[in-house]
Amino acid sequence: MRSLVLCCLGILLFGCQSMEQEPQEAPQIFTHFEPDYTYDIDDEVAQTPQVKEAVTPLQFKKTIVKKRPLKTTDLWMHIANNLHFTIYQNRALKKRISWYAKQPNYLQTVSKRAAPYLYHIVKKIEQKQLPMELALLPFVESDFRPTIASSQQAVGVWQLVGATAHHFGVKSDQWYDGRQDVLASTDAALDYLSYLHKRFDGNWLHALAAYNSGEGRVKRAIEKNKKRGKSTDYWSLSLPKETADYVPKLLALSYLVKHPQKGIKRPKLVYKPFTTQMNIGQQFDFSVIAKLSGIGSKQLHAINQGYLKNQSSPNGPHTLLLPIGQEALLKSQFFKSNFAGEYIVKQNDTLYSIARRFSMSVKALKQLNNKNNNLIGVGEKLLVGQPKTLPSTLTVDYKISPYLEHQEIAIPTIEIDYEVKSGDSLWSISQLYDVPHSDLAKWNKLSASSILKPGTQLVLFIPQAEKQKAAPIKKDLLLDLQKTLNQPR
Repeated sequence: MRSLVLCCLGILLFGCQSMEQEPQEAPQIFTHFEPDYTYDIDDEVAQTPQVKEAVTPLQFKKTIVKKRPLKTTDLWMHIANNLHFTIYQNRALKKRISWYAKQPNYLQTVSKRAAPYLYHIVKKIEQKQLPMELALLPFVESDFRPTIASSQQAVGVWQLVGATAHHFGVKSDQWYDGRQDVLASTDAALDYLSYLHKRFDGNWLHALAAYNSGEGRVKRAIEKNKKRGKSTDYWSLSLPKETADYVPKLLALSYLVKHPQKGIKRPKLVYKPFTTQMNIGQQFDFSVIAKLSGIGSKQLHAINQGYLKNQSSPNGPHTLLLPIGQEALLKSQFFKSNFAGEYIVKQNDTLYSIARRFSMSVKALKQLNNKNNNLIGVGEKLLVGQPKTLPSTLTVDYKISPYLEHQEIAIPTIEIDYEVKSGDSLWSISQLYDVPHSDLAKWNKLSASSILKPGTQLVLFIPQAEKQKAAPIKKDLLLDLQKTLNQPR
């Protein structure tokens, strides 16, 4: 009996210690973007001798995850729960784990720089069905510094060289360097890694080594070992010292994120977006967007470091990250004025039925309409998250900037997340938000007939709500997006 009591007490104490703490909101992530960590990615301690231990190559298969991911409100816990590489503890890994353990605050420090983007990176990785370990690659590559450049002229958090970036669709000119645009470079880096994964027959260690040192160099190392009758696993290849340490750094960081008790402080970050992507649709001026959105120009530049000037390029891209989450977006006058549709209350309507119809929570509907109670009246006009239908392009007959005149522009859009509910289909969601069914499928890389599972996260790009036509204006030089968006003066 005494043993049974002691056993139960031990289980109770263990349960108390392992309770998950509430994630932090990271309130300063949009006011502090300067690098505040002094570690130089090229300044390392003495290199480890080339490790020749024969271990089974690390593999990742899309079918490896059988269990449904654990639900959590913490983004870092979500990342940890979805790390699935099998890690073999050899000398190279132990050295890297020890290095990180001597800097227990490293990940917390760098996570502050990553906070505006990390949610989006995780979603892109999940959408492409890639291993979650890739979300840690920008930490290994650059300590998540968007403007850092290596001696080899690799730039950005993913350290892309110009040729690779161009090949995978990243634009670069005097106005804009997409390698410094965190989300644009993420798309290119993930596409490149997917390509390398296929080229190396599904071996992720070979693919990661090739990402660091080049596809040809890794292939030559493999062929060299084949001719000599040696193993071709990553640990047996003769690679440059930097590459020999590169993969162990990622695996060590992955191991510590999953097992922070081994020597690192895992950050806590609320599992939600802190930024919203907006496509202006034409050349824009940062000072005008700052004025319209109420967001400081410095803040906009800090999280949109791909733009090298105060204006975007006449040839695009014209996409901005706004430092507000979806809940804050619904409250903002910027969204209410430009992207929220209008609904007239009918007989027997309730806030719940209206919210359900437009795939909103009652709380969000009340926030959007500044309501403190549930009372509504027939004929009352409510703002809802559904825009009115607009043509695909809009022709303006005045200048928005000194660089643009008489140009057809796309309608501005803003990014919204949608969680699939029971009974939803691509068609019903497209009708709900008044967006083309084919576009909704394309945005989420689905086929038009895809069956949706409840809980799946979809992304929608909501067009600007239709406004009454403004009175004709004088054809003088304007640096005022307010005119284009038909904002009241």
